[in-house]
Amino acid sequence: MIPDREFTRRMVQTVAIVTAVLLALAVLWAAREALMLIYISALIAMGFSPLVGLIQRPNHGRIRVSRTFAILAIYLAIVVALVLVALAVVPPAVAQGRELWARVPELFDDFQRFLIRYRLMTRPVTLQEAVLNAPAGSGGNAVSTALFAISSVIGGVFGVVTILILSFYLLIEAEPIFLYLIRFVPEDKRARVGMAAREAVRKVSAWLRAQLTLAGVMGVFAAVGLGLMGEPYFYVIALIAAVGETIPIVGPIIGGVTAVAVAIATSPRLAVTVGIYFFVLHQLEANILVPKIMERRVGVSPVAVLTALLIGGALWGLIGAILAIPTAAILAVVVEEFASTGPPTEAE
Repeated sequence: MIPDREFTRRMVQTVAIVTAVLLALAVLWAAREALMLIYISALIAMGFSPLVGLIQRPNHGRIRVSRTFAILAIYLAIVVALVLVALAVVPPAVAQGRELWARVPELFDDFQRFLIRYRLMTRPVTLQEAVLNAPAGSGGNAVSTALFAISSVIGGVFGVVTILILSFYLLIEAEPIFLYLIRFVPEDKRARVGMAAREAVRKVSAWLRAQLTLAGVMGVFAAVGLGLMGEPYFYVIALIAAVGETIPIVGPIIGGVTAVAVAIATSPRLAVTVGIYFFVLHQLEANILVPKIMERRVGVSPVAVLTALLIGGALWGLIGAILAIPTAAILAVVVEEFASTGPPTEAE
């Protein structure tokens, strides 16, 4: 029989441990948005780390550059690429967007005539009547809606700037951070942990390259296909499709809906053609391109990719779906490295 003093000590210890765990979980939950920014920054740093090492590596007598210079060179190259893309895409996109905005009343009338022709609407209404007859409450809180939108934009800009700065410093301090954390690992397991860390970095870097490849492919296919079909404002829609490709599942659908909505004002036949084209593109992207490219480059099976997208989207919405594949790749590395019992072997 356990003495009363020993029982009391164990009870107090158990309560203290449970309380500490609950407090830790509460703190993590309260700081979940900050932790998400840190996690995204870490993924970006992991994605660019192999490229930084490649720039630093001396080759054919070339002097080894500092890590800071290599990181700044990558950031500068990204900025230059974005500026060149903006100069090539934004001016015609803005012009077409301005023309589209000026034609909103005309497009609204054409859409009404289409609905009346197929007896989906009884009589035409003006755009002003449609706004006035909107459901109650949809426009009565305009000030609060505008303030919420402004605060969301400011918060988004702050988040992007924070991620860029934090990922920059994580890239600079990557080796000291790893050497500090590896001290908490038993010495006989450090080799295996080091191999797992390098493999995780390689997979996340492959995921980042695959995302950029998919966005470029979808943007080019959308621009070429819509341009050949005579879709108005195809520059704007192709840009939406390329950016939307970074958002799994929902992003390509947004591009397709936008393309059909613009095409229906030109002709129902064009709208049907564009809808079929984007449906085929979406099926190829969701069922072939994403799983196969991710399997080949990241090493995650198509079943794991689709499962990760579903679970990530259910847990954290769009952000969770975007981060699902690199997270699944990291978890796969952890499982593969630590499920095996054999001695660690050096990667070829």
